[in-house]
Amino acid sequence: MQSINGYIDYTRREYCNDIKCPIQLLLNRQAEKTPEYEEIRAICASNCLHTTHEFHKWLIEKGYLVVRPEKK
Repeated sequence: MQSINGYIDYTRREYCNDIKCPIQLLLNRQAEKTPEYEEIRAICASNCLHTTHEFHKWLIEKGYLVVRPEKK
């Protein structure tokens, strides 16, 4: 998907790094794609410490817009 002109896209794990999620801090110490990294990453995928509500609130506070194309 192409970015909207004049806007920036959310960067992967930006929220996790910004709030200093303890799981993300562990991930940051590992090289991507290693068994250790994937084991820690599985925690995020199946048992995230934060809610979608917290994430959405953070997006709004940081000025992000959630958009989709108009249905035709």
